[in-house]
Amino acid sequence: MNKLNSLVKKAQYSRFYLWLLNVVLLRTVPFNRPHNIRITGIGENELSMSAGNIKQNRNHINGIHACLLATLCEYVSGLGLLLHFSPEEYRIILKNIHMTYHYQAKTAVSVRFKISKEEIEREILNPLKSVEALFKEFAVEVYDSESHHICTGLINWQIKAWKDVKMKV
Repeated sequence: MNKLNSLVKKAQYSRFYLWLLNVVLLRTVPFNRPHNIRITGIGENELSMSAGNIKQNRNHINGIHACLLATLCEYVSGLGLLLHFSPEEYRIILKNIHMTYHYQAKTAVSVRFKISKEEIEREILNPLKSVEALFKEFAVEVYDSESHHICTGLINWQIKAWKDVKMKV
């Protein structure tokens, strides 16, 4: 994960490293490879991703498939959280997704996830000092290339310190 964080830091300022990060993610998350989900921007407290209107992403009426939109919301929020946590210390697991669709996407879609270090500290890390697991819901909005609000995903993550994870033998 240190290599990923190093690559992400370089990708904030370099188009080459952003391209390289996308190649690495497409290879390490093979489920997303056919959908060509790409990171388009990385800021200090935000992550942006996009997916095109390609054949693999379309439904039976040639719009962007609802499941791709849900995957995009999950992916951006999960990766955005991972960039703030040490995976050696904390485990994040998707609890549930609730999607509300507002408009049919017929063009490429994009999503942005924003969370500050202060929010991470105040809303997640500090409470985890007194509880075993924390459930945190994030609202993620998807827009198409024409700025239509396509959908809103409510992504609920369970965040837990590895020391509190009980494994069955």
